Amino acid sequence: QVHVVESGGGLVQPGGSLRLSCAVSGSFFGINAMDWYRQTPGKERELVATITSGGNTNVADSVQGRFTISRDNAENTVYLQMNNLKPEDTAVYYCHAKQWGIDYWGQGTQVTVSS
Repeated sequence: QVHVVESGGGLVQPGGSLRLSCAVSGSFFGINAMDWYRQTPGKERELVATITSGGNTNVADSVQGRFTISRDNAENTVYLQMNNLKPEDTAVYYCHAKQWGIDYWGQGTQVTVSS
């Protein structure tokens, strides 16, 4: 079983940066990829970035060139580096893992981009 906990959210001005962390407890065995999603009220959860067990990454077009996903296998942690933040990036950000067909979600961390 996997347990994921996000941290690192907060209030930042437009153009600023934040780094989100996703601490994973349990075993990475059987997890092919880890993802970051985000959600705003009244909207569906949106996939932001993915990193595979092999280290391949993919980010959504809306954050291309500004967000980077990475992982530290030794620390069992996945990161989302967010640069040049925009007001439209304001959302609750969730870490996601799927292991043996079961979805695991964190509690989410709020990111607010505002002057």
